[in-house]
Amino acid sequence: MDLYAEMAALVSEGRPFVLATVIESAGSTPQKPGSKLVVLEDGSLRGTVGGGAIEHQIIQAAQALLASPEHTRIIETHLTHELGMCCGGRMKVFLEKHGAPPRLTVFGAGHVARELASLAHRVGFRVTVVDARPEWANPERFPDCELLVKDPADHARALPGGPEHYFCVTTHDHPLDQAVVEALLDKPSAYLGVIGSRRKAERFRMRLRAAGFTEPAVERLRSPMGVDIGALTPQEIAVSIVGELIQVRRQSE
Repeated sequence: MDLYAEMAALVSEGRPFVLATVIESAGSTPQKPGSKLVVLEDGSLRGTVGGGAIEHQIIQAAQALLASPEHTRIIETHLTHELGMCCGGRMKVFLEKHGAPPRLTVFGAGHVARELASLAHRVGFRVTVVDARPEWANPERFPDCELLVKDPADHARALPGGPEHYFCVTTHDHPLDQAVVEALLDKPSAYLGVIGSRRKAERFRMRLRAAGFTEPAVERLRSPMGVDIGALTPQEIAVSIVGELIQVRRQSE
């Protein structure tokens, strides 16, 4: 498979990787400018920048970049003086991290959820929609999303969470919203919000405190969800929520 097609497949699968590109060379080197290598978290490779000690050095640097908050790095190496290779040349390699897209799980498949999922997908989120009602959670209404036809609270309990996860709770039932929030509140996430009025939000927080959740945990909940733009329609509410998701995503970069 063409290397660019393989990178596109990795992006669609949500697998982070580093693209290493030879940008400069002098003397005798195993590869010339333009040669590329893709390094995944597990150390598996696509392409090559020459093999041997130089490739080993680049793989180690790429894996370190994947684990760091940085996004790019440049390595410049003299193959003989620094690596003991017989080539005798010099190579400069640009490393660029391609992270997994942020994952948004929308609990509920109603009118707001439909607009929210569509807009979030268009701005770069990998969207999953969870609803037990197949007449609502179907590919015709959510063509660009992963669909799970199951109880949202059950799915929330099974999720591990993580720093790249965003959760929006928009079910058709207030008690179900509450059950989903309680299942998610202590799990790691970049964002956890529930749709509703300020009055509903205060009731939620009161019930969460009564259920024994700590104040820092309760304060993690964003409700009412979204940026305050006076939104009324499902489309406007989706714009409000996605605006807040983008704000959180950019702040973490």
